[in-house]
Amino acid sequence: MFVIYYIYIFSYLINTMHKLKVILTTYLILSSVLISAQRQQFILNNDWMFRLSHVVEKNSAYKVDLPHTWNQIDALQGKLDYKRGVGNYEKTIFIDQELKGKRLFLKFDGANNITNLLINKKFVGEHRGGYSSFIFEITDKVLYGENNSILVRVNNAEQLDVMPLVGDFNMYGGIYRDVSLLITDDVCISPTNYAASGLQLIQDSVCHSFANIRARIDISNASASEQNLELRIDVKDQNKGIIHKNKNIIIKPYTNELVEFDFSINNPHLWNGIEDPFMYNVSAEIWRNDKLIDSISQPLGLRFYSIDSQNGFFLNGKHLSLKGVCCHQDRSEVGNAINKKHQEEDLRLMKEMGVNAVRLAHYPHSSYFYDLMDKAGIIVWAEIPFIGPGGYEDKGFIDSPSFRSNGKEQLKELIRQNYNHPSICMWGLFNELNESGDNPIEYINELNELAHIEDPTRPTTSASNQDGNINYITDLIAWNKYNGWYGGTPKDLGHWLDNMHNSKPELKIGISEYGAGASIYHQQDSLIKPKPVSWWHPENWQTYYHIENWKVISSRPFVWGSFVWNMFDFGAAHRTEGDRPGINDKGLVTFDRKTNKDAYYFYKANWNEEPMIHLAGKRHHQRNHQIQSFMAFTNQANAELFVNGISMGKHKTDSHSIVEWKNIQLNEGVNEIKVIAKKGKIKLIDSFECIIAK
Repeated sequence: MFVIYYIYIFSYLINTMHKLKVILTTYLILSSVLISAQRQQFILNNDWMFRLSHVVEKNSAYKVDLPHTWNQIDALQGKLDYKRGVGNYEKTIFIDQELKGKRLFLKFDGANNITNLLINKKFVGEHRGGYSSFIFEITDKVLYGENNSILVRVNNAEQLDVMPLVGDFNMYGGIYRDVSLLITDDVCISPTNYAASGLQLIQDSVCHSFANIRARIDISNASASEQNLELRIDVKDQNKGIIHKNKNIIIKPYTNELVEFDFSINNPHLWNGIEDPFMYNVSAEIWRNDKLIDSISQPLGLRFYSIDSQNGFFLNGKHLSLKGVCCHQDRSEVGNAINKKHQEEDLRLMKEMGVNAVRLAHYPHSSYFYDLMDKAGIIVWAEIPFIGPGGYEDKGFIDSPSFRSNGKEQLKELIRQNYNHPSICMWGLFNELNESGDNPIEYINELNELAHIEDPTRPTTSASNQDGNINYITDLIAWNKYNGWYGGTPKDLGHWLDNMHNSKPELKIGISEYGAGASIYHQQDSLIKPKPVSWWHPENWQTYYHIENWKVISSRPFVWGSFVWNMFDFGAAHRTEGDRPGINDKGLVTFDRKTNKDAYYFYKANWNEEPMIHLAGKRHHQRNHQIQSFMAFTNQANAELFVNGISMGKHKTDSHSIVEWKNIQLNEGVNEIKVIAKKGKIKLIDSFECIIAK
């Protein structure tokens, strides 16, 4: 009895100390804002209490840190009915009495897909959509000088008026990106315009000799008095200020006002893709009575580009072959609850392969990842989650007023939040929709018009998988083509491209997806095409598929861009194929990012000038026949193959960075295979061992 009593007391003390720690930490953080009149932003990722809403027993919640999803286990195990419903996140924060007179906002970088916020058990607001940022002002909802409870209810259940309705990927539930508390003066650069920065940088005209820019600042006055303000714009070239402008304004009580500054730069330093992703920095400041009360800064990457129906993509007047991949945001073990290090690793793998363009499918990705693309100089196709069924059931479009409204809201969020990213060069409006049943064509036209109103400077595009009028709405069009995987052969892609281009020479044609599945555990001696829906996805077929498809695409300059599906394996609980359920294994890199498949190195040899060599088939250790052929990928002029220390000859590299040795006699038992290429005095070596069964 006494033991139980002491355990209870001990548990109570531990729980109380934890709560005090959370409250004290929050208090210290929020108190620090009092020394500054400018905005402060604090990440609130730690120490949330979580429970699924159907678990109603008291004390059933457990502590989690954000980013978080409740589907990191069930969805990734291929459980078709993974939990899609409501999850509750609760947290207590202390709001200091001294913060009265400030404005308080809760910002969510992403929660999937319907979010309701309650402060002190009172409803604040709802956001519908799982991939964009959103923000709630809580200034009048909190109790000052007291602890305040935050309850966030997130719902990832199927919803017929929220995009997406379907998708060949997991709809992970949870607060899977950062949550932060933003504190500003009662007059501030507004964060409430679709959670945009409040500083929009419009590139009216850019060329090598001159750039005209409009800075549009969204000023919000939440006070009861008229405000006399000075606004300042500063443009820096690295750390050197090159432009300074100021303007005095009077803003009425409880109003927002858009204020514009025009400025120009002679002989601008252009953002030039991966060659030179240079960016200026633009800061906007609000001053009142010679006191700085708010400021923000945004990158400015000046560039101009065009897409030609005959010759493809041009950046700053120079042709640029877009060597692209598609990318989902999830990975093994954590689902979509990824952190900055995960995103940095993804970028590193792309850069090593030589990627210079990416389609961030099928929804808005995190602002941090767009930042990384800006800094790396990678051209981005950004899109809303307007997704059709592909080869599955159901539809991606329901012709209801609420669905149509939601799609337009998500498009506004995408464009306004990401407007300043120089890497983004096209807005994607849909993927694999069809015209049967509710026909989406009228609605796509409305989205296309809205995109041009929101941003007249960028073209729209879409990803189609069929014929019809749906393909002739957006400024650019691209197709998802899987010739050689879902039927046909890679040569069929060439015939299709030529026929489409010849019949509609004015059409700006791209390839938005092409790919084939592969397991690193599935190896075969012969090159035999597998069944896509089978449990056998040999790696050498994926390698062959990409070699032949890239030959077709790279030889047709009218293709404005092509995007491998996919850069990484990703979660799709309904998939029953490959080496395990729940995975789409079309990635060039495994889901855990630990292994690059052979096709990855084929592209690296073709796209990256850094000296390299790679032997294909290294994972094929157990072989059945003594006569074998070997293939290496290298960006050097030639390579030499050695088998058990004996040279099999030095062969020239072909125009697609491939070197082959055919009909090589191996010994029974263990064989050492080595390939060598030379770059000056440097030897590039790759090797492996294989066993021929006796």
